[in-house]
Amino acid sequence: MLKNYKYYLENLDCANCAKKIENAISEDERFQNVIVNFNTLTISFKTALDNPFNEIFKIIKRVEPDVFVYTERQDTSKQDLELLRFILALILLGISLLIPSEIIKEVLLVISYLLLLYKTFIKAIKKIMKSHNVDENALICISAIGAYILGEHMEGLMVLLLYVLGKILEDKAVNKSRNSIKDLVELKASYANLKTNKRLTKVKSENLKIGDLIVVKKGELIPVDGIVTSGTTKVDTSGLTGEATLRDILEKDQVLSGYINKGEVIEVEVTHTYYDSTAYKILELTLNATNNKAKTETFVSKIAEFYTPIVLIIAVVIGLFLPLVSAVTYQDSVYRALTFLVISCPCAIAISVPLSYFAGIGMSSKKKVLVKGSNYLDALTKCDTICFDKTGTLTTGSLELKQINVYNKEYTEEDILYLASLGEAYSNHPIAKLILSANHKKLDTQEVKQFEEIEGKGIEFEYDNNRIKVGSANFCKTKKEGNIFISVNDEVIGGFIFDDHVKENANRVVNTLKSLGLKTYMFTGDNDTFAKMVASNTGIDEYKAGLLPDEKFRELKNLQKDHQVIFVGDGINDAPSLLASDIGISMGSIGSNSAIEASDIVIMNDDLESIPTMLYIANKTKKIILMNLIFSIGIKILILLLAMFGIAHMAAAVFADTGVTLLAILNSLRILKD
Repeated sequence: MLKNYKYYLENLDCANCAKKIENAISEDERFQNVIVNFNTLTISFKTALDNPFNEIFKIIKRVEPDVFVYTERQDTSKQDLELLRFILALILLGISLLIPSEIIKEVLLVISYLLLLYKTFIKAIKKIMKSHNVDENALICISAIGAYILGEHMEGLMVLLLYVLGKILEDKAVNKSRNSIKDLVELKASYANLKTNKRLTKVKSENLKIGDLIVVKKGELIPVDGIVTSGTTKVDTSGLTGEATLRDILEKDQVLSGYINKGEVIEVEVTHTYYDSTAYKILELTLNATNNKAKTETFVSKIAEFYTPIVLIIAVVIGLFLPLVSAVTYQDSVYRALTFLVISCPCAIAISVPLSYFAGIGMSSKKKVLVKGSNYLDALTKCDTICFDKTGTLTTGSLELKQINVYNKEYTEEDILYLASLGEAYSNHPIAKLILSANHKKLDTQEVKQFEEIEGKGIEFEYDNNRIKVGSANFCKTKKEGNIFISVNDEVIGGFIFDDHVKENANRVVNTLKSLGLKTYMFTGDNDTFAKMVASNTGIDEYKAGLLPDEKFRELKNLQKDHQVIFVGDGINDAPSLLASDIGISMGSIGSNSAIEASDIVIMNDDLESIPTMLYIANKTKKIILMNLIFSIGIKILILLLAMFGIAHMAAAVFADTGVTLLAILNSLRILKD
């Protein structure tokens, strides 16, 4: 039986290197669904092996000798010596320029070389010895040492200085992107106060079981989802919803992991294990989001595998054969070949694309929107149609009985309400509960017979030898204005009008989406009268009412014949449509497993404004990726051509590699800015 495993990586500083590790492990038939996530420094896979750590360790060490593997995330806050080495080498270079003695000058230059080169050189040797692979470290070493041998001391040193500086800045930029989801990591509570026999024991959150009783003190993070069994308090839900206001919690109320107790001590009965709780699912969803890669990202990763070897072959051809077909000397042709090697590293292309997507996902998480993968960011930019569910999406979902209409003078409002309540007493529908709460007469349901509830239509039953129906206009066979009707022996005697308040920003959001070029639809199970009112108030282009879940699904599939469709629903009743749509967005369903599982994007704070925000982030991400690709590839091709004709020197080559990589990364990080 296959089991899921997840390990943590350290010293993985190259997106292309991550892809090589993933490919190497995937080639082993014992491992399936292998994903190496450069952005989160994790490796996940499936295997039937009981303890696969040693096998994974061996493969990774063969491919990337400097990468370490751990079963748990390590504290990597170590002192960075790279910057110290760089500064020291720079100081020695400055001193060498001021000293007249050629011998001392040469000694200082050699020391500077060694300071900057030794780590890169060791990496290159390990890679060649263990994986028989020439990577960017080897290319830089060959270029720098070759330049020194050819007498271009300063050129070689500039290669190393710019390369090391670029790596330092690149590492800091990547870490900034990783920190974009730091707030979500803080949703995780590492311990819980378990209450057993009136004693409190501090235990790991992972060890809690359903039914356990835990105590949450003031200021503590609630570790798992549960029900309050004792005490009242106020909780800070901003970690999940982004809402700064405190929420009142009473006994028997549900609390979610990730809430912070800001009031009194409460006791909570565990209803979900740690791994099934809301905060853990949200955390895993975001940390693993870049595992679902966009086509652009996958394509670039494949191209990067062949890019360096091809250019390496061209460099060898230039070095060996250029003097045979031109007046160029071998020294000059070798220099040009070395310049080629510096340019050949595909880092700018390989890292900027996945980093841009990760930054987009990180920015989304800051806005309290969870995106399951970069492929969904990509798909958002292609959608031209958006379809909304009504209740709980465009409306608040807080129904209230507004009016009772009487169509037969033999009945009063109280009579109509009483008759409807007799049948609704057997139903769990939200409308049934509203009708029951409005009725103040004592119900005698013993005479209710042959009760039947027809999904999406209404209820039917016998009472006092009369056949009574309560439901939609079609169900009760009437064309009267209203939401719900009641008929006795097929005569409509009354109707109920409910008010489902439209969200205050619904009209503004719909108009914004229309201005972005999206056609707007609303599919609802409610009757036409109510649906028409909501569509009119929100500015929806087209709507369809009275749809059962399967009918809603079919209407969506019809739309998809000619359009790329976003579907926005509540994540429970709309699960089929959320799954079938090109992009499924669930609204206001925190704590609902179906919301997280069925949708591609989860809006945690129930805010419609998040939809145009997501479209903005997706389009900005796509634009920046395109800019990075055009800039990176364009500069590389330009410098390659200039190097071939002897116009570009080592400094330009380093800019084409490290400089372009850094600029692409900094450009990608613009996504994280509001």
